Amino acid sequence: MAQVTDHGGGVRSIRVPIPDNPLGHTLVYVVDTDRGPVLIDTGWDDPASWETLAEGLTACGTTVAEIHGVVITHHHPDHHGLSGQVREASGAWIAMHAADASIVRRTRENRPERWFAYMAAKLTASGAPEEHLAPLRGARTSARPSTLPGFSPALPDREIVPGELLALPGRRLRAIWTPGHTPGHVCLHLEEDHPARLPGHGRLFSGDHLLPRITPHIGLYEDPDDVTVTDPLGDYLDSLERVGRLDPAEVLPAHQHAFADAPSRVRELLVHHEERLTGLLTLLSTPLTPWQLAERMEWNRPWDQIPFGSRTIAVSEAEAHVRRLVKLGRAEAVTGSDPVTYVAV
Repeated sequence: MAQVTDHGGGVRSIRVPIPDNPLGHTLVYVVDTDRGPVLIDTGWDDPASWETLAEGLTACGTTVAEIHGVVITHHHPDHHGLSGQVREASGAWIAMHAADASIVRRTRENRPERWFAYMAAKLTASGAPEEHLAPLRGARTSARPSTLPGFSPALPDREIVPGELLALPGRRLRAIWTPGHTPGHVCLHLEEDHPARLPGHGRLFSGDHLLPRITPHIGLYEDPDDVTVTDPLGDYLDSLERVGRLDPAEVLPAHQHAFADAPSRVRELLVHHEERLTGLLTLLSTPLTPWQLAERMEWNRPWDQIPFGSRTIAVSEAEAHVRRLVKLGRAEAVTGSDPVTYVAV
């Protein structure tokens, strides 16, 4: 049975499972409005997840067919996956920030083979060994879009504009742009008194930006046709400070559980990333490729126990941290190195 939590004030959450993922579930929020319920995120595109979402909505006293709109915090499939099915069943609109909507369009327009080729090239440049590249090269020639999840995400039909109130009749929900986890990640500030009168300023639907016990992945989201060098970790740290200044009475995240004292959690995350950057500088006393750096970084398990897909994510995170160090003038690329290596300065 679906697990539903009533957070008061016309807000409930449904624990929608993520198959074969240690996160376990996505918290999909159901917000009452004068035009009908609106969902914040939808969960993973999977039959069991869809069934759980439908059961949860029934437990909330509504149905999928009655959903008025869907607000997406970011494009990842555990948040955006079921949006298309919800829209088909209800006629609901789907809203997303323009930067993530651009990723959705690019994903739909590019053939999976091109994406695998791009990933193989990126990982080659990061110093990945041949045994890691071989499966990507094989997938490039054998993949079929119909068998690959996440390659046909639903196109949004409304844009979330940072700083503006969303068109939710009877509610005050303001979009806060918080790039880092993805370029178009948004938090949503419910500018209404807390139903239990907790001190602070309203409630914050934080997506993956601010979680109570884990840190979100900060990796690279780049357009294969765009040579701009991004700084996602710098974006994330700036976004964290912006959210901390909101000082919401309660944070309603997309994973784990609701919590209070957002400024304290923000400080913990800022310290965590500064300590990590300092640790990487020690590792970079010797020139290393991003792959070599990822091998030496601390993760939630030893490197030889990290599965294939997670290693790719880890290398992306390592490179995001290196880019931050380069931008701060604390590291630099070694001229002429191929694959590129970085060293502390």
